[in-house]
Amino acid sequence: MNTLKLVSTRHPFRLLAATAAIALAAGLAQTAHAQPHGGPGMDMMGPGMGAPHQMERVLDAVKATPEQRTQIHQIMQAATADLRGQRDAGRKLHEDMQALFTQPTVDANAAEALRQQMLARHDQASKRMMQAMLDASRVLTPEQRRLLADHIAQRRSMMERHRAEREALDGKPAR
Repeated sequence: MNTLKLVSTRHPFRLLAATAAIALAAGLAQTAHAQPHGGPGMDMMGPGMGAPHQMERVLDAVKATPEQRTQIHQIMQAATADLRGQRDAGRKLHEDMQALFTQPTVDANAAEALRQQMLARHDQASKRMMQAMLDASRVLTPEQRRLLADHIAQRRSMMERHRAEREALDGKPAR
């Protein structure tokens, strides 16, 4: 069994390295937990998942009919309900990962098993979001999908501009 031994305080650099490794692992676990909510698949219809006003702006931008709006709202509400159940399971995995890294000896096999479970959960959430996007795309016409792509490109450009302005104000170099 691969385990990490507690680091002696006689070697402060080892203690610092061990602390950094635990912090990194906890950060990765947090990222893995958060990823399905803002990760792959969020570009096309994702903004509407958590903020109804954003979805309305998108539907306005593509000139969606009332029937299309109703269908897309139903598709996204179903996806949101499905993903909410997955999120609860993800919280449990995240808590398990945190508990694992607070043990006196960290079990590498258990950490890997949890990582695999987190990846499987992420894949499941990504597939569900993709299915919702495919379903919504079938409701829209090709012209509306082109308008949607244009709207997303404009929003992305605006966000990049704002990010660059914030970084300039903070004195950070531009990317």
